[in-house]
Amino acid sequence: MAGYLRFWLSMFLFTHLLAITMIMAALIWIKFGGAESLPVGLPATSIESPSPTVTPSLSGTSSSPAAAGPLKLIIPVAGVGGSNLRDTFNDARSQGRIHNAIDIMAPRGTAVLAASDGEIIRLFSSDLGGNTIYQFSPDHQIVFYYAHLERYAAGIVAGHQAHQGEVIAYVGDTGNAGKGNYHLHFAIWRVTDPKRYWDGVNINPYPILKPFSCE
Repeated sequence: MAGYLRFWLSMFLFTHLLAITMIMAALIWIKFGGAESLPVGLPATSIESPSPTVTPSLSGTSSSPAAAGPLKLIIPVAGVGGSNLRDTFNDARSQGRIHNAIDIMAPRGTAVLAASDGEIIRLFSSDLGGNTIYQFSPDHQIVFYYAHLERYAAGIVAGHQAHQGEVIAYVGDTGNAGKGNYHLHFAIWRVTDPKRYWDGVNINPYPILKPFSCE
């Protein structure tokens, strides 16, 4: 009888010792080389590497107007130099609005140039802006907005890949510019929602364009 009890006690101790050994081995494997632990309730498919911060880089050069500023833009009206520009970014407008753009004065029909390389997103006519163009920067992080245009240049349509310095339109007084007040309303903003390219964080064009002049 005593031998029988000793046998089963030995088997009990051996079984529990084996179980403890296997548990310890599993813990060591997880800690030093096994699968990554996940927060409770978080599926593995939801873990992603953080995306790198992307700084907009607006490339492109022009053999005509000088490339301007860290965004590598050109003054988007033919024949206009930095000394002809005036900062109107914070000027008040009707209905309590702030301008958030620069007005570049020029005679009617003066060529409007693409400030950067990039896709023409939309040609649009509105009561305020008149004939307008929305253009993406090459990385689609920045939008360039051209307003009060008299007309569009031949071949300029949505989807056209414009090149910096290309003639895309002509200066006019459409929209609420005022009859005979010929100028280009030029705005820049950083897109915060790709589905709402017409909205974003406004950037003052004046300090970017001011230091440069026509060649």
